[in-house]
Amino acid sequence: MRVLGVDPGLTRCGLGVVDGGLGRSVTCVAVDVVRTPADAELSTRLLRISDAVEHWLDVHRPEAVAVERVFSQHNVRTVMGTAQAGGVVALNAARRGLPVVFHTPSEVKAAVTGSGRADKAQVTGMVTRLLKLESQPKPADAADALALAICHLWREPMRERLAAAEAKAAQLARAHKAKLAAAAKDKARRTADDPNSGRNTRR
Repeated sequence: MRVLGVDPGLTRCGLGVVDGGLGRSVTCVAVDVVRTPADAELSTRLLRISDAVEHWLDVHRPEAVAVERVFSQHNVRTVMGTAQAGGVVALNAARRGLPVVFHTPSEVKAAVTGSGRADKAQVTGMVTRLLKLESQPKPADAADALALAICHLWREPMRERLAAAEAKAAQLARAHKAKLAAAAKDKARRTADDPNSGRNTRR
């Protein structure tokens, strides 16, 4: 499976494509960072990100897109810019019918390093080791994009199995409830048809 990981941002938007193989083997296909000038209009910056993502979708043809989920930060402007960039990515993927999954930073860190509290240096180091890269991807946005793709490759199959199990359990519960209702209805019918059902008999 091939996944495009995106670490959204207006100033720097990390893009990383990773192929998943047998077991937990992963291979880096491409990685880069899209930059937009801070003094440019918001619409222009979003368009530049959109064009870059479209190009990557055309060239690398991923089967899924993993985007970092925005969470509360102290800098509201940064949060809004990150959310807008992530929305553009999701829209581009949706137009192609590609599944888009948002992963939280802690999910990504836990998947790659084993700890949801790992720092950026630890994430970058593990990404470099897992993908057998000759050098660490820089800046951190590039490493984060690759980490997102790896996280998706490793977590999504488990998530899908869990969702399937929950759906099956819900279906069995509905079937059991329907059987109980049918049995109760049948008992009520038989009781109504039996003229002696409401009498107390004494020996």
